[in-house]
Amino acid sequence: MKLTPRYLWSDNGTQNMRAAVLEEHGEPLSIEAVDAPEPAPDGAVVDVEACGVCRSDWHGWQGDWGWLGLETQPGQILGHEPAGRVAAVGADVENVAEGDHVAVPFNLGDGTCPQCQRGHSNTCENVMPLGFIEEAQGAFAEQVHVPSADHNLVALPDGVSSVDMAGLGCRFMTSFHALAHRADIGAGDWVAIHGCGGVGLSAVHIADALGGNVVAVDLKDEKLEKARELGAVETVNAEEIENVPGEVKAITDGGAGVAMDALGIETTSQNSVMSLGTRGQHIQVGLTTQDEQGMIHLPTDAMVMGEIEFIGSLGMPPTRYDEIFRMVATDKLRPEAVVSETIGLEDVNDKLDAMTDFETVGIPVIKN
Repeated sequence: MKLTPRYLWSDNGTQNMRAAVLEEHGEPLSIEAVDAPEPAPDGAVVDVEACGVCRSDWHGWQGDWGWLGLETQPGQILGHEPAGRVAAVGADVENVAEGDHVAVPFNLGDGTCPQCQRGHSNTCENVMPLGFIEEAQGAFAEQVHVPSADHNLVALPDGVSSVDMAGLGCRFMTSFHALAHRADIGAGDWVAIHGCGGVGLSAVHIADALGGNVVAVDLKDEKLEKARELGAVETVNAEEIENVPGEVKAITDGGAGVAMDALGIETTSQNSVMSLGTRGQHIQVGLTTQDEQGMIHLPTDAMVMGEIEFIGSLGMPPTRYDEIFRMVATDKLRPEAVVSETIGLEDVNDKLDAMTDFETVGIPVIKN
């Protein structure tokens, strides 16, 4: 259903907003009127100007990740890549004000645990994954509530639009943290990216900006073509090549220095590890589906013999967003190049359906 104007008032005086609400796993989200959020004392309400549609949303829509304690429940509002303007703040908020143009991290930290205090709020001990649990309703909506606003909200610099930031959101930030902070990429190092969805294409662009020579691997030519546009110097179509690791090793003269599984299935994870050269680094970014449920087979003997590193990487601490902003300001990074289209909230179901067969290219962004 469509509501006009943007916000309506219910019969009992509660302000309503439009939101895409999960009713049943795998069934279309319901676009309906729900109560608009009010800020907790330490929280803020953000008018959502844009929100990316991510494969993680697809996982939540499917009911994956019960093995992580993250199986979404009916009534959940999905969406975890928002940007917009602060509409209201709680009484205890000191550093955020109404009207601020802000980004919202998808892993909401409490700002007080040892991980947060050390600058690693992406792995907060009391993390609230936005859009996946009842206490953190997501941003496929006109407004979203952000707890611990002083800690979580990041002011956007001039020139970064909400649509651009939604493109940065989860996938771009995740790839940047993985490649710039967790991996060790030197000038001219070969970097193999397995899976060219939103996070994979972001990784191609970032690895290129960091000085790597990128080999992009995917099943679809249109995604590989986009990878070339974003900086890949070589591509491998895994539908046509029987031995993907062997092909990558041939291209890189012995194996990549860094390889990433940007999808999260057993095949891409294994191919990533096996495409590395001696003392290479495998970065696991993609989370698994119901088929693997978090458990995959790995060539451990080969990893031991080659001193291969297996590195997990999750999100990015908001305290380091400025690194990306500085690279955007000098055109070294162009998040808008990964944004494939802007859509309305009513179109979100079509994009989730398309993700089932990996038919989306780049990052679709809901624009309110």
